[in-house]
Amino acid sequence: MKLAVVGGGSTYTPELIDGFARLRDTLPVEELVLVDPAAERLELVGGLARRIFARQGHGGRIVTTSDLDAGIEGADAVLLQLRVGGQAAREQDETWPLECGCVGQETTGAGGLAKALRTVPVVLDIAERVRRTNPGAWIIDFTNPVGIVTRALLEAGHKAVGLCNVAIGFQRKFAGMLGVAPVDVHLDHVGLNHLTWETGVRLGGPEDENVLPKLLAEHGDAVAADLRMPRDVLDRLGVVPSYYLRYYYAHDEVVREQRTKPSRAAEVAEMERELLKMYGDPELAEKPALLGKRGGAYYSEAAVDLAASLLGAGGSPYQVVNTYNKGTLPFLPDDAVIEVQAAVGKSGPHPLPVPSVDPLYAGLMANVTAYEDLALQAALHGGRDRVFRALLAHPLVGQYAYADALTDQLIAHNREHLAWA
Repeated sequence: MKLAVVGGGSTYTPELIDGFARLRDTLPVEELVLVDPAAERLELVGGLARRIFARQGHGGRIVTTSDLDAGIEGADAVLLQLRVGGQAAREQDETWPLECGCVGQETTGAGGLAKALRTVPVVLDIAERVRRTNPGAWIIDFTNPVGIVTRALLEAGHKAVGLCNVAIGFQRKFAGMLGVAPVDVHLDHVGLNHLTWETGVRLGGPEDENVLPKLLAEHGDAVAADLRMPRDVLDRLGVVPSYYLRYYYAHDEVVREQRTKPSRAAEVAEMERELLKMYGDPELAEKPALLGKRGGAYYSEAAVDLAASLLGAGGSPYQVVNTYNKGTLPFLPDDAVIEVQAAVGKSGPHPLPVPSVDPLYAGLMANVTAYEDLALQAALHGGRDRVFRALLAHPLVGQYAYADALTDQLIAHNREHLAWA
């Protein structure tokens, strides 16, 4: 089995490598290719990756290359984890929206749209090259904004599934609180990427008893603290929103915070400098503890599980993925990309039935789905008017004066990545 990771020079890659090494019985990888145009970073990351495999006794071969076509040739699955523009572009995404009093975030709001516009054309080019080289390969997208990127891939006819680590993070956290193994926790996870709610927690499978009320009663303070939301809000909702919902539920509070402290991008950039120094140490043969602060916790385990299921190597029967709606949520179009529990196999993901969704969540999902449709049109076809329409539709913007100003800012900060600008 051969896997390729596009964006393999990321400082986060050793987390993925560690997962492949530990879970080799679930996903027996014989060749793993790390593809990245940043040759110096790739050499450091690739060296550590080989030492991790050797330390953990994995017999697979790790190859590094800056040649995309050579790297993806013959791959059974291609994982996408790229960042167009690097941390410098992320720093901009998280700062210029604040000038209009809007949240600065790399995956939602104005910053998220900027990332989508930079990313979608690049990802589609990669996917076309995968299709030419190996049309049977699955594409697993971890590149944000996952919902928009996955929809672009699916609409272009690619064998693609989107993946996010929010659900597996909740699964692990809830398992610890309940004193059970993570594999015994099944989530009623519903929404769009980075706009999700845990409406049920079941010990076993989708038909077992919902213990979410018990979990909130006994551990609500800890859950609320983790989400940085008031406990009484969780009690009134009766569900657990993802931490991304704080951008919506406490928008003005978040903006005030962001204006008074360094951006997350600045923190990550400093962390990356430290990590790359560590990766250059020939004695280091495991992922360093600092990597745990980098973000993306448990991504490696989710990625291994998903790849194993798609390639017929095993994997969990149910997994949270991003895929076409196809009637799962009747208030959204069939071609919307949703994030829900699905049965996953060689034929791809098949969403499980979802109980009726509270209008409080359904309305916001419908609003953001409309934005994502407009965002994808802007990413595919360009044009100032399309960017403006997408921003005006986003609930974190929503005012024409803001949308106008943010459109100009977005184009000015991203001109080098926008072929039409």
